[in-house]
Amino acid sequence: MTPLRILHSEAATSFGGQEQYIYRMMIAMRERGHHLEAVCQPHAVLAERLREAGFTVHTTYMDGPVNFVKTLVKVRGVLRRGRFDVLNTHSRRDTIVAGLAARLAGTPLIVRTRHLAKKVGSLLSYTIIPHRVTTASDFVRDHLISRGADPTKVATVYPAVDIPPIPEASTLREELRLAQNDIVVGCVAVMRAEKGHKSLIDAMEPLIRASPNVHLVLVGGGSPVFEEVRDYVAAKKLDKRVHLMGTRRDVPNLLAGFDVFALATRTEASGTAFVEAGAAGLPVVGTDVDGVPEMMHAGVSGMLVPLDDTAAFTQALERLITDPALRRQMGQEGLKFCRASGRFSAEAMAERIESCYTRWLTERKQ
Repeated sequence: MTPLRILHSEAATSFGGQEQYIYRMMIAMRERGHHLEAVCQPHAVLAERLREAGFTVHTTYMDGPVNFVKTLVKVRGVLRRGRFDVLNTHSRRDTIVAGLAARLAGTPLIVRTRHLAKKVGSLLSYTIIPHRVTTASDFVRDHLISRGADPTKVATVYPAVDIPPIPEASTLREELRLAQNDIVVGCVAVMRAEKGHKSLIDAMEPLIRASPNVHLVLVGGGSPVFEEVRDYVAAKKLDKRVHLMGTRRDVPNLLAGFDVFALATRTEASGTAFVEAGAAGLPVVGTDVDGVPEMMHAGVSGMLVPLDDTAAFTQALERLITDPALRRQMGQEGLKFCRASGRFSAEAMAERIESCYTRWLTERKQ
């Protein structure tokens, strides 16, 4: 196929799951022969990461009425000079300003990607400004359709998940001075209230008090929730059995030291942490919310429990803690679902978005 010229825009300045989604998509699409550039705010972490990866990144401040006009003019110029086929926006702010610029520039296709599971208010940035929409999960797609979006103009493109080889050994137990027969339930997630760390601790508490060899390991940072969780653990006098490791760059190494992965998230557009854990051969336990059920094979590679049902979460964890055979079986199924199937690979993500772009460009020309 003819290589496409694609411009991505993002107003957010931090680097979380949404920015990782953009970064991996751009890398994968470049490997398929397409030309990609980005528009970000000057202080955005994504801008730095993309430049390090060799991409051209245009920067502009997007907040405030004066910057709105400046960005509108600048992005319109970038789109016209670059003769881009596609503008793909990712947040409400950049969708409005960059999307309007693309309308003025006559860009053939404007796509908005919805990453969040939160309820949508105005449909302005989904049905008026962009021509088409992609979502990170079917749950998010269904929500947009329920709010009035045209189902023929909304497609799901699952996030790509970095799936490195499984390490032969982990340094986790040595680092925490745990015995090989200790059972480690682990969680890898940024410390935000909606990730449910306190709920997970509540579910683990009776299991920890009942068995001297059960431990909970929490990997991830983020103030002020990290400090709140640390104090919560101390107040329960569980600090010798609940280990807070902060932000780590060796997550595959740590996953290799877990026996079970658990995340009591309250909201999740998709939930790639479950895929990363499944691809590491771990059985997973999660809350039955939003896009989480799409990230595991419920009852086969992991267990889903109702939100705020602490007893059910405890029971699910207890089943896996007390049944090594079930842990192995579900872990093997996780490898099949998350790793062997390829559904969450960068190649699958690129193939899907490429198919959407080309189909929608054809439809727009008709």
